[in-house]
Amino acid sequence: MRRLAMGLGLAMAMATGASAAGLLSLGSFEKGRAWDAVGRLEIGGTAFCTGALVAPDLVLTAAHCLYDQATGTRVPPEDIQFLAGWRNGRASAYRHVRHAVHLPQYRYDAPADAARVRNDVALLRLQHPIRNTTIEPFGTEAQPESGAEIGVVSYAHDRAEAPSLQERCAVLSRQEGVVVMSCSVDFGSSGSPVFSFASGTPRIVSVVSAKADAEGRPVSLGVALDGPLDTLVDELDQLSGLTGIPGTRTVTAGSRTGTAAKVVRP
Repeated sequence: MRRLAMGLGLAMAMATGASAAGLLSLGSFEKGRAWDAVGRLEIGGTAFCTGALVAPDLVLTAAHCLYDQATGTRVPPEDIQFLAGWRNGRASAYRHVRHAVHLPQYRYDAPADAARVRNDVALLRLQHPIRNTTIEPFGTEAQPESGAEIGVVSYAHDRAEAPSLQERCAVLSRQEGVVVMSCSVDFGSSGSPVFSFASGTPRIVSVVSAKADAEGRPVSLGVALDGPLDTLVDELDQLSGLTGIPGTRTVTAGSRTGTAAKVVRP
């Protein structure tokens, strides 16, 4: 596990962020069905991450999920499977991945710093779209302001068989494309969607890249989607020979603020 020191400066926001609410298991059908567009990504049969549908055939996740942790090499897209709404040994839909892209600036073996985190986002095209009335892809919005209330749906190593929802955590700070949050994440949570509920409908505003230590307290780091999402769509278009992919949205730029943290990839 890599750790990094970042000039992120949390200060007073840390004190308020420490009281984030606990996790709600979505293991039951009744609780989990509204979140079936979040799923577990099986990576080469040896690891898993979390991902979320943003179109019937597009999954948003973290870039480092595309790499084999032992060798540092890219996992072939066909060796990645998306298990939509995975709960207790069953998924609402199973799809293999056709294409996978991350930002051109991302390097798996780069130093663990802010630049690496803000580029840690990927977009996957499924071999076949998921067209199921119970699985609705999520829309996206611009990254939230500091102090905004957010939530995360994620899998993790100690809750791999069902996702959990943390409905109330907060944006502590932002700096140059990195979103610092009070949300609880762990290994396996990489790529988890971060949601805003301000519009009354959950919309993805960030993707979890790492868990972190800031001034001795746990935080999580997410990738701002302003700009990167457009770039990923363009990269996938070129790879796929397609244009005008439906279901994606352009996110608008937000202000940047700043903070010191040690980070590890979840």
